[in-house]
Amino acid sequence: MNYEKSIATKIIALETAALKKWNNGNPSGYLDLYTPDFTYFDPFQEKRLDGFDKIEALYEEVSGKVRVDNYEMIDPRVQATGEMAVLTYNLLSYTEETVYKWNCTEVYKLVANEWKIIHNHWSLIKPV
Repeated sequence: MNYEKSIATKIIALETAALKKWNNGNPSGYLDLYTPDFTYFDPFQEKRLDGFDKIEALYEEVSGKVRVDNYEMIDPRVQATGEMAVLTYNLLSYTEETVYKWNCTEVYKLVANEWKIIHNHWSLIKPV
C-alpha cells in the first residue's frame, strides 16, 4: 500500500469512528481529534469558531441530543502531502423520515505521529 493510500485509510477510519459516536449523541470522537488551535465553520453559526474551547462549548450544548439512525459517507477523498491531509466527502444522515445532506471538508495535520483535525467546514447540500 502506498503512503497516500495508507494515510487515506487511516483518516477515513478516524472519521468513521468519530461519526459513529456523534450519531449516538457523543461528540467525544471528534473532540479527541481536534487540536487546541482548531477552527470550525458550521452553517448554523454566524462566524467561524476559533479554538478548542469554543467547539467544546458548542458540543456541550448538543451532547446527548444528536440521534442518527443511519448514515452514508459518500465518496470520501483524502489528498495528502507531508504532514497535512484534506478529507472531503458528502454525508447523508437519516433520522426517522428525514434525510440531512451535508458537505464536509476537514484539514488534518500530523501531530506527534497522530492525525489531528485543525480545521472543519460543514455546509448543507442544496437541492437543485
